[in-house]
Amino acid sequence: MSHTPHELHDEFPEAGDILHKLKIENAHFQKLSEHYHEVNREIHRIDSGVEASSDERSEDLKKQRLFLLDEIGKLVSEAA
Repeated sequence: MSHTPHELHDEFPEAGDILHKLKIENAHFQKLSEHYHEVNREIHRIDSGVEASSDERSEDLKKQRLFLLDEIGKLVSEAA
């Protein structure tokens, strides 16, 4: 399997321990994280040509990913 860009550990390289702790202890983080990974993988499939998509759908997914990343970033900051 190829590396999927924008994984959470790539986005928050200094927060590996915090990400792990949140994943274990915080149900809201778990839900956001799972949704982020689903959206991120779909974007990766579109960008790599495995899955076809309209430009509008691709942009909507990227906006969702940014929103989720912001929400996850807030939780990481609060946990730090």
